[in-house]
Amino acid sequence: MKTAFQSFAMLVFLIWVILATFATLLPLNPDLVMLDKILIKPGFAEWLGYDDLGRPIVDRLIMGARTSLTVALIVVTISILVGTSLGVLGAWLGGVFDKIMVMVIDLFIAFPGILLAIALAGLMGPGLMNAVFALSLVSWVGFARLARVQTLTVKQCDHVLAARALGTPVKRILIRHVLPLIMAPLIIEATFALAGVVIAEAGLSFLGLGVQPPAASWGNMIRNGTTYLLIAPHVVLAPGFAILSLIISINMLGDRLRDTLDIKEQGNMLK
Repeated sequence: MKTAFQSFAMLVFLIWVILATFATLLPLNPDLVMLDKILIKPGFAEWLGYDDLGRPIVDRLIMGARTSLTVALIVVTISILVGTSLGVLGAWLGGVFDKIMVMVIDLFIAFPGILLAIALAGLMGPGLMNAVFALSLVSWVGFARLARVQTLTVKQCDHVLAARALGTPVKRILIRHVLPLIMAPLIIEATFALAGVVIAEAGLSFLGLGVQPPAASWGNMIRNGTTYLLIAPHVVLAPGFAILSLIISINMLGDRLRDTLDIKEQGNMLK
């Protein structure tokens, strides 16, 4: 049963990825205002209906998926590169550098990530690039902490100690012997971070600090629809269910990757 749910979740995730990837090639009109179709409810011909400006919700959902997944991919890529690099270097070098990095990580962890992102986005002003920068600045911490812990374990392995004894350059040791062993848990972390960034981006856009109108984002779609929740609930429910389906599918995908890579067993082998 669990495998069936995971397979269905993977299918849902692939559908969203395909729609987001080819959104610009589809005959979509997300910004087309049709005053005669304002707040029309979903139907056989209207699909998911229209919003308060008469714009097709299904078109805006697809463009919103493109926005959310693009932001999530950029933020997670930056975070995993920066966080992994700092975590590995801190664990390998030790000393003052490691202590300072641990203090910085603890400082970031002391504040809720989404609140810090909201504060940063508010200081820099609304906009997509500012939202990406704010989310990247708070998302690298988890990767740095995980990479540091994994590296501290891996650096004591026999083959790493042998490579150091033979005078192998540090760069080669890190690339050939350390990174391959710590990538599995980092991939799992990246999967769950992807879901977290999607929610965070929607939250920033809901507050008016992310994607700005008329560009479509699931967050600003929900914000615009709250005024008409009682008379046209589909305006809010459609993007809400879209976020729910994407987050659940990503989390199920992360669970499947975790089961496949068997992180716990690999950790026991390293010990």
